[in-house]
This record gives sequence, C-alpha cells and structure tokens, in this order.
Amino acid sequence: QVQLVESGGGLVQPGGSLRLSCAASGSIFSFYAMGWYRQVPGKPRALVAIKTSDGSTNYAESVKGRFTISRDNAKNTVDLQMNSLKPEDTAVYYCIADLSNTRYWGKGTLVTVSS
Repeated sequence: QVQLVESGGGLVQPGGSLRLSCAASGSIFSFYAMGWYRQVPGKPRALVAIKTSDGSTNYAESVKGRFTISRDNAKNTVDLQMNSLKPEDTAVYYCIADLSNTRYWGKGTLVTVSS
C-alpha cells in the first residue's frame, strides 16, 4: 500500500519562505513522477510543480521563479521550496506520486500566507 506523508506546512508572512516535504512508502520501485498540487476552497486541485524520474520538471506559471521542486529518487522523497510567498499561495498542498499508471495522493498540508 503506497502512502504519502507531507510535512512542513504552516503560517508564514507574505514574502517569507516555507519548505514542504513528502515521503512515499510502500513501493520498492521508484515513482515515475512526484510533485505537488494545491487546492483552495471552491476550486479544483491545481498543479504546482512536478518532476519525473528522468529530471523533467514542470511548474505552474504562477510559481515559476519562486518555487523549486527537488526529489530523491532513491529515497522516494520530494520537496518543495517556496520563496517570496504571496497571500494567493494560501492553500492545502498535496503531494502526488505516479506509479504504474496510478496517481497516489497525500492527505495534504495547509499553507497560510498572511500578515
């Protein structure tokens, strides 16, 4: 049973930084893609950043230049460094991992950007 556990959310002031981490367990194989989505109330989940096992990376336009995704294929972990945070980055952030045409989701961690 694949499980994803996020950590690192919290409250931060505008302009501040946070680092989210996600650890995947339950698979002896490396996940093809790992990444992050986010969701605000009343809206669907939206891609933030994703990175494949061969190093390809994709970011949402709204976070380019501010967020950086990194992953450790051997450890099945993925991090999201978030800098220059804005109030509009406030959301529940979900870790995802793709394996054998299945997308697994974490339970989410809340990030609140507010003064």
